[in-house]
Amino acid sequence: MAVWDDLVGQDRVTEQLSAAARDADALVAAAASAAGEVPPGGSMTHAWLFTGPPGSGRATAARAFAAALQCVSPDRAVGGTPGCGFCEGCHTTLVGTHADVEIVRTDQLSIGVKETRDLVRRAQLSPAGGRWQVIVMEDADRLTEGAGNVLLKAVEEPAPRTVWLLCTPSLEDVLPTIRSRCRLLTLRTPPVAAVADILARRDGIEPELAARVARATQGHIGRARRLATDERARARRAAVLKMPLRVDDVGGCLKAAQELIDAAAEDAKQVAEEVDTKETEELRAALGAAAGTGSRLPRGTAGAMKDLQDRQKRRSTRTQRDSLDLALVDLTGFYRDVLAMQLGSRVEIANADMQDALERVAGASGPEGTLRRIEAIIDCRRALDRNVAPLLAVEAMTMALRAG
Repeated sequence: MAVWDDLVGQDRVTEQLSAAARDADALVAAAASAAGEVPPGGSMTHAWLFTGPPGSGRATAARAFAAALQCVSPDRAVGGTPGCGFCEGCHTTLVGTHADVEIVRTDQLSIGVKETRDLVRRAQLSPAGGRWQVIVMEDADRLTEGAGNVLLKAVEEPAPRTVWLLCTPSLEDVLPTIRSRCRLLTLRTPPVAAVADILARRDGIEPELAARVARATQGHIGRARRLATDERARARRAAVLKMPLRVDDVGGCLKAAQELIDAAAEDAKQVAEEVDTKETEELRAALGAAAGTGSRLPRGTAGAMKDLQDRQKRRSTRTQRDSLDLALVDLTGFYRDVLAMQLGSRVEIANADMQDALERVAGASGPEGTLRRIEAIIDCRRALDRNVAPLLAVEAMTMALRAG
């Protein structure tokens, strides 16, 4: 299996990255034969910016490219494209253990200056394996302004064998000075049929379910996989899509808003139960505490535990926001289907399992009202981005859904 196999519906991007990997391999070979460094050239460069809508596979493309850059398959020497997927370089990169590949993802609200400075220091090191030092930043859109300025310096003056792979939803999510120094790759939303196919082939999802969740998420691979494998995720989504039928009066609007907030909090609690306890026990063991939550920490180590608790609290906040935003995306998809019905469009309905509810809402108002409702959801997402209190933002939205 080549490293590109999980990159669904991105043939143009795959061709560009494959060409760059071949040029990068030639540069490494030339440097080795000349016993010196050779500056990047051709289609290879030191900084890349992967953009595309959620679910398009930005991080998947970046990790695949990182693996291709580290590929050591003998087939490369006979005209093959790097990225076999089986050699030590490919395998260790894809599983996250390669010494020269740093995968940066965050479960916090932002990436700060300190973390970025640590990355920049690492980027100055020569690759231990003699090929490339690769930094994959999956959440480059979460860099604070100060962190972005720190990163800019590294991108402006790169080390000879360092490659930065930055992933963001759009160009506007990074500083203009950074994006001007990167080679841009724009990914598209994968076709629904392609997502359904890979879920069935790779993940063993029953084909009918794979097709249904791929259509429901409109080609978002990660969300489709979660819906297919997590019954609680399907239940939460079903509850969200019933909201348009429950906002007939003020009481219904306020209740629906509270339930949406509660569902996001429950999602965050579920994540915490799975991760926080393990993290806490591992840190206690590292600090020398005896096994068991009741044992005392050694003197002078309380600060480390407090830092962990603060990180866990910030992660919980982000999880709640991400869960809430996902619910708003699903709600937007519902009204998009309503609008398609009202306009007699031939666009495929994403929520075909909600046909009766869609028809009921479509018959109760016109396209103008539906557009106003969609705008209210977008306004709510913008308010949450500005750190408006979630309950207030969602209550304003549900009232607008009723009045739309």
